[in-house]
Amino acid sequence: MMFLDDFLIRAALAGLGVAIAAAPLGCLVVWRRMAYFGDATAHAAILGVALALTFQTSVFAGVLAVSLAMAAAISGLSGRGYAMDTLLGVLAHSAIAFGLVAVSFLSGVRIDLMAYLFGDILAVSKGDLGVIWGGAVLVLLLIRWRWSALLTTTLNPDLAYAAGLDPKREQLVLTVALALVVAVAIKVIGALLIAAMLIIPAAAARPFASTPERMALIAGGIGAISVIGGLQASFHFDTPTGPSIVCVAAVLFVAASLSDVVRRRLGRR
Repeated sequence: MMFLDDFLIRAALAGLGVAIAAAPLGCLVVWRRMAYFGDATAHAAILGVALALTFQTSVFAGVLAVSLAMAAAISGLSGRGYAMDTLLGVLAHSAIAFGLVAVSFLSGVRIDLMAYLFGDILAVSKGDLGVIWGGAVLVLLLIRWRWSALLTTTLNPDLAYAAGLDPKREQLVLTVALALVVAVAIKVIGALLIAAMLIIPAAAARPFASTPERMALIAGGIGAISVIGGLQASFHFDTPTGPSIVCVAAVLFVAASLSDVVRRRLGRR
């Protein structure tokens, strides 16, 4: 597979893998108003990187473990006297602070902290591609398996109980999928930008979708366009690649919002 020797091709494939996995998950996050939940899980990734380097294990395993622990902590502490946004704010900022402090204690280990904060998609290797696409496939299979149940619990928990579904179990499925996306995406766009790629394409797709499935597909397309456009912009203007991808996604969101406003006004006339 000689074409994978081109670092731009590897970067594009890595970004597409993340975009495709994040699309349906991002739609569920938007529907459930869990944007800050995704942010908190992503911020915990830095602590996972520090622990992985400390115990000399894979960064993917470290990030996945800490992301799952963060999600479990949020689920366990919710409804115990604190508002959810307060709880998420405390855990999100605490996790990234502890992660940055833990990294400073790693003596004799060279770590490019900026790469983990904002991504280093141009440095993706063939091995990284295997991890990214393997994780993406797992996320897609998990979401497809529980799609109907996740939609039902999202729309109406009472209806879900009547249908024999357990909303807490579906929340756990979503948590695992979210942790997987964070683990595979940290190399591509970094811990600080993962939530953006979850939320922005899904939010941009919302005005054009008549069904949940169509919204997930459109979000995947917007994510893919953001990746390719961000890579091209980064190459031509010599800008950071991860932030460039998010900037393109943000521009697409603004364009989608404006087109929706125009369409609604024309419809009224």
